Parts: sequence; C-alpha cells; structure tokens
Amino acid sequence: MADVVQFIDVDRPALVLAPMEGITDAPMRALQGATGAFSFAVSEFIRVSTHPIPTKVYRRDVPELNQGGRTPTGMLVQVQILGGDPERMAASAINACQAGAGAIDINFGCPAKTVNRNDGGATLLKYPHRIREIVRAVRQAVPSGVPISAKLRLGWDRIDEIHENAAMAVEGGASWITIHARTRVQGYLPPVFWEPIAEVRRDLPVPVVANGDIWNLDDFHRCREATGCRHFMIGRGALANPMLARQIAGELGIGCADSDLTPWADRNWPTLLGDLEAWMDRCHGPAPVKTLLRLKQWLKLAATFGTFSHFAQVKAAQSIDEFYLLLSESVAQSDLPALVAAD
Repeated sequence: MADVVQFIDVDRPALVLAPMEGITDAPMRALQGATGAFSFAVSEFIRVSTHPIPTKVYRRDVPELNQGGRTPTGMLVQVQILGGDPERMAASAINACQAGAGAIDINFGCPAKTVNRNDGGATLLKYPHRIREIVRAVRQAVPSGVPISAKLRLGWDRIDEIHENAAMAVEGGASWITIHARTRVQGYLPPVFWEPIAEVRRDLPVPVVANGDIWNLDDFHRCREATGCRHFMIGRGALANPMLARQIAGELGIGCADSDLTPWADRNWPTLLGDLEAWMDRCHGPAPVKTLLRLKQWLKLAATFGTFSHFAQVKAAQSIDEFYLLLSESVAQSDLPALVAAD
C-alpha cells in the first residue's frame, strides 16, 4: 500500500481531474499533471463483476500505482471501482490497496446503459441502502488510513434523491463525496442543478466536491456561489479549454505557484497534442493508429465544447504527420492566439 497521503483536506481547497472512460487514461493524466493545477485525479472506473479485481489489473490499468500512486508529473491518482456486490467490491478494494492505492473512490454515477444493466454505476441510486452497504463493506475492508469516497449524481430521475443517497454514503463511511449536478435520466443534457449540492453540503459532516458543466471561469464562479463548495471536479471542461484548470487553481489559491514544471501558459494546440503523443508512446509504446484517434478525440472535444474551430480541417488526416501538417496550417490561418492563461 502507498504511504498515507492527503487527498481532500478540509482546510484547503481542491481541484480534481474527473474520470472519463477512454479519455483520462494514464497518458492524459500525466499530461494534465503537468499543469500543476490539480490536487489529484480519479482513475477511469475499474468494473467489479463476477470476481474481485486482482492486483495485476490495477497495476496495468492504473500504472501510477507502480510509482507511489502519482503520475510521472507528480499528480496523485485515486483508484475508482464500480460494482453492486459488497463482498466483491470489498475484496477488490483490498487488492487495490495491495497494488498501491492510497484512496478508493466508488462510482455510483456512471449513466452508461451497459453499466446500469449490470448492477453498476447510477443504477445504485435507486437503492440508497445498497449504497450504504457497499461503502461500508469497502470501508471496513481496507486500512483505516486509506480514505473511501463516493461519486454520485443527484438521483436516478429526481434531483431530491441526492439527500438520502449522500447520507447513506456518509453513514457507510465515505470521507467525502463528489456530486455530479444531474440525474442519471439526464445523462449529460442540460441543465445542471447546483443548488441541491449546497443543501447536501450544509447537511453533511464531510467535504463535498461539486462537479458538472464547469466550462469557463464564469461557470466556476456561479458553481462556487450556488454550492458554497471549496472543492471542485472538472473533466470535459479541462480538455475543451486547456487553460481552465490553471485559471481555477489560481482562483482557489492552489497548485500553480508550487509547480516547477514547464510553464503551461507556453503551450499551444500543436505542442499540447505533441505532449499527449509523447506520453502515449512512453506509456504504451508507439501505436500510430491509436494515437491518431486519441489526438482527434481531444480536438473534437475542444471543438464541441470549447473554442477550437478547425476540427473539420484536421479530422480527415490519415496519418500523424498529415494531422500535424493540417493542424499547423489551420492554426497559422487562425485569428485565435496560442493558448494563454488568463490574468
């Protein structure tokens, strides 16, 4: 097990990199760790189905466990597990700790139909007492110095379900909870409902992390005002706007001032994508086809949710070299400056 470290400190704000399946994997976590902005990242969920997850799977899927639970760029990583059977979840959590996990997060928020049909993720929101049973089983199984947290949505189809579900997670032993401000039925459709998070935060004795639709600094300010939270999680927003994490960290007074890494404000799209390619090569070895898909995936997110306006020009690239050529031509013709951090 990794040395006991502080993930959420009640006396210090936190900014957390959200888990996004197939996106925020080890290479992306390493790259985002270089921002110096995030307090920690949560891994993509590891599904517990018919058998407990063995230690070798954790070390494969969360390779940071092989280096003290941190990315090569120094960011802490928390392991997330997903499943509906308390005993198998508890056994899996024990194995995660043996693999080096310093904290465990339990996913009660994934809205994917395949996951929900197999007794995982947001489907547990319909059964508050099962949330308590699962959290309690994991809490009792792992060493006391390993914090357990829970990721929730507001409810399955009603936003008021969060009150009982959050209370059950805390009764089970969660050290903090993260709340995505939508129901499962909504998926990722607007709107988000931040006000119920404020009500839960006032009622619970543990920290609450606010999550959902923080795309820019104005959204962050509105979320902070509406929820009263000191801790925040961002995912798609961090990729759509690569400066956002640094900007929020600056508002929270954390992270960046202590970073001795390459100044993130010097990055632009070609260099950022080149950094991701380098981390993919380092983590997995050269894989040009997979790498090209991942580079396009990032820019598609930035085009859909951010301000990148040249995805149409680069999406047809058939090789990495062609991709960078089309990207460089697009950026050179653009009125947009290179990425810069806000003052």
